[in-house]
Amino acid sequence: MKARPQVCEALLFALALHTGVCYGIKWLALSKTPAALALNQTQHCKQLEGLVSAQVQLCRSNLELMRTIVHAAREAMKACRRAFADMRWNCSSIELAPNYLLDLERGTRESAFVYALSAATISHTIARACTSGDLPGCSCGPVPGEPPGPGNRWGGCADNLSYGLLMGAKFSDAPMKVKKTGSQANKLMRLHNSEVGRQALRASLETKCKCHGVSGSCSIRTCWKGLQELRDVAADLKTRYLSATKVVHRPMGTRKHLVPKDLDIRPVKDSELVYLQSSPDFCMKNEKVGSHGTQDRQCNKTSNGSDSCDLMCCGRGYNPYTDRVVERCHCKYHWCCYVTCRRCERTVERYVCK
Repeated sequence: MKARPQVCEALLFALALHTGVCYGIKWLALSKTPAALALNQTQHCKQLEGLVSAQVQLCRSNLELMRTIVHAAREAMKACRRAFADMRWNCSSIELAPNYLLDLERGTRESAFVYALSAATISHTIARACTSGDLPGCSCGPVPGEPPGPGNRWGGCADNLSYGLLMGAKFSDAPMKVKKTGSQANKLMRLHNSEVGRQALRASLETKCKCHGVSGSCSIRTCWKGLQELRDVAADLKTRYLSATKVVHRPMGTRKHLVPKDLDIRPVKDSELVYLQSSPDFCMKNEKVGSHGTQDRQCNKTSNGSDSCDLMCCGRGYNPYTDRVVERCHCKYHWCCYVTCRRCERTVERYVCK
């Protein structure tokens, strides 16, 4: 008996969703680049892990940029682990780059966050590198056209967001634009979420000022446009992660688009993270569904949030243990210019999930 064409198409689409390879964030493996690799010759580009051919070409034509991109990969990993330290899914699998597990291989809410964060991070890092003078191909951002306000003047060195967005998008989006790299639905989702990350970065650009005047007065303020810290951008994206929209790849007009899965027929908003597949609860270890489990994870007995022992341990209970903490104490300031401290020890009680 022959299978119906519609059934075959549905099975192939489901298979594509489950076997899609996350080429787009394999470049985060650059975080493991040895410090001894000089990155000053084009042949070094082939020694970098996790790059597709288009990224290797970008490396060869922009060698001076690669140290900054390597730094961006490290910063993205740190920002992800920091943002989710209090959650069941704590972004630990990002350290496995480029050989991810299913929590990041599939079109999940978690992969949506990582795509957005990595796109924001690479542009943020490049923009800041322009400001600090680390990149010969760019300098400070442009002076804004509008007046800075009474008593203020434009000056300083603005973060070069436009250059950061241009070069960051060229590099991080290159894998999603390669043919035959996963399903069209996954490509659209990853490109959309990467753009959400860059949109969050644009929204973080703010006016920063420094006072000038006699005896510490603030008669004149020099102002410039600067980006918020990456941890603030990550916190914004985490909020979007928590309210992310599940989508399906559905025909609309003459083409297929990502649209919300529920009955609310509307286009996907440019500001919202989207995902194709639901995530496990991450309570128990199950590599088949991309869950690492929370056994032996530290929890907070007095918290009511996501790091509480009840939520983190999924009702399994927890074990207490004592930990000895050494810290600076009894610090004294000595005129003119230094501080001395003693070292104190104290015992704290901590808890880990069963």
